[in-house]
Amino acid sequence: MASVYKKFGVSNILGHEKCDSYLLFSGETSLGDGFRAFLYFVGLAYCFIGLSAITACFFRSMENIVKHSCRVVEIDPCTNAEIVRYEKVWNYAIADITLLAFGTSFPQISLATIDAIRNLGSLYAGGLGPGTLVGSAAFDLFPIHAVCVVVPKAGELKKISDIGVWLVELFWSFWAYVWLYIILEVWTPNVVTVWEALLTVLQFGLLLINAYAQDKRWPYLSLPLARSERPEDWVPEEAASCKDENNVYDGCSETLEVGEDGTGNIVDIFSIHSINGTGPVYEKVPGSEDVAESSNEIFDKEINLDTINVVALWKQQFVDALMLVNQESRKLNNLYLRLARLFWQSLLLPWRLLFAFVPPHHIAHGWIAFICSLIFISGIAYILTQLTDLISCVTGINSYVIAFTALAAGTSWPDLVASKIAAERQITADSAIANITCSNSVNIYVGIGIPWLIDTAYNFIAYREPLTIKNAEGLSFSLLVFFCTSVGCIGVLVFRRLTLGAELGGPRIWAWVTSLYFMLLWVIFVVLSSLKVSGII
Repeated sequence: MASVYKKFGVSNILGHEKCDSYLLFSGETSLGDGFRAFLYFVGLAYCFIGLSAITACFFRSMENIVKHSCRVVEIDPCTNAEIVRYEKVWNYAIADITLLAFGTSFPQISLATIDAIRNLGSLYAGGLGPGTLVGSAAFDLFPIHAVCVVVPKAGELKKISDIGVWLVELFWSFWAYVWLYIILEVWTPNVVTVWEALLTVLQFGLLLINAYAQDKRWPYLSLPLARSERPEDWVPEEAASCKDENNVYDGCSETLEVGEDGTGNIVDIFSIHSINGTGPVYEKVPGSEDVAESSNEIFDKEINLDTINVVALWKQQFVDALMLVNQESRKLNNLYLRLARLFWQSLLLPWRLLFAFVPPHHIAHGWIAFICSLIFISGIAYILTQLTDLISCVTGINSYVIAFTALAAGTSWPDLVASKIAAERQITADSAIANITCSNSVNIYVGIGIPWLIDTAYNFIAYREPLTIKNAEGLSFSLLVFFCTSVGCIGVLVFRRLTLGAELGGPRIWAWVTSLYFMLLWVIFVVLSSLKVSGII
């Protein structure tokens, strides 16, 4: 373990020696620590931009996966005639918890897994992964709620339609952090065993079963709460357009964003809740057992891989990546806005060219693009771990503090974008808030459970020893602060439901007051956790 500390310059933190670690070339060590810290922080921010860009590709592939529909043939008992209908394979609640929450949390999950793998052979668990995931939970719960509550138009109210499913997700989200505290402080203080890690992962399966049972209203396994009236199309049809001026699907080549006029390139990550399939069409894939046909009637024609060459689609991705000035930029009348837009697209250009190598999401219902996107996200997560070690090395800042502040906020950006789009464009608040609570559950059960399972299993086989948590006291304190502040957050949401009738929106003044209150809770969490890790309290 000492060699690991030396490799990443931890002696600088303990003895204030010069940091001998570097990222690209040894000449970095001749630069001043202040300048090096600045460069590494810039690199960290640029990686966050890359995460935003690849997450757009990830969501496009996820859309095709979730939109997959099955052809069901039934026989009319009266006429013996065949009745053909199409059903979506994915359940709403399961799609929210698995693909949506897992997808937006995958940067944190991959970072924690990489941190665990590089610590194999040590009896001590790395603190970078758990710190990032706990900090991400706080960022999800407080700043993202703060954004979502003010996104609806003034006076517009958006409430959770299926309160039963939300309560189930909320319970498992709270229990996740209570369970983590029990592991660290009650059951086996400061260490994690194989069985504890395994039970942590298995609870994610229990969450899925419970949420599905609640959505289907299974007797004895669901809460006796009626679902409010839910529109067939959770996303308004006009807000789900990804067509160009020729009324043809353009592929939505931009990163996750919403155009000012509502007609820009938009990654419609929430059209998965549209029964009519508003959003990008389904593609037919030759040789597939289940033919995914379009149920989207707003498009004039269906994309069929028999008639459109896959190579041409892939080539078009590179062409789109090189186009710095698009139609939306030309619509901007202000010169400074156009220059800012051009500068932003120039920053994105290297990432867009790199991610153009991801196969088109039209292939195999999006599964190939889905897997390739995860690989790219894991690569960026690895670079983030190296940059975090270097920042800690040259500045002396505890890596745990960097993890639950900068890393947590940067890797949670997809969560923020996803919830913001949901609060802005969906008729209900279900997915906007469910994405937050489900992401927090995924952070613990999968994001911490799997890395700990990897480390504990290795230690058990190699040393017959449990995994020791180096910063268990600081992590436990952060969990306590998070739990107390989260009670205050959920309490306000319940109060808004009882008084205003909805969790999001409402009178502008009260929306902003609620938003500021949520941000204050986040500041309290960050400050108290930082002081504890620094040994001040």
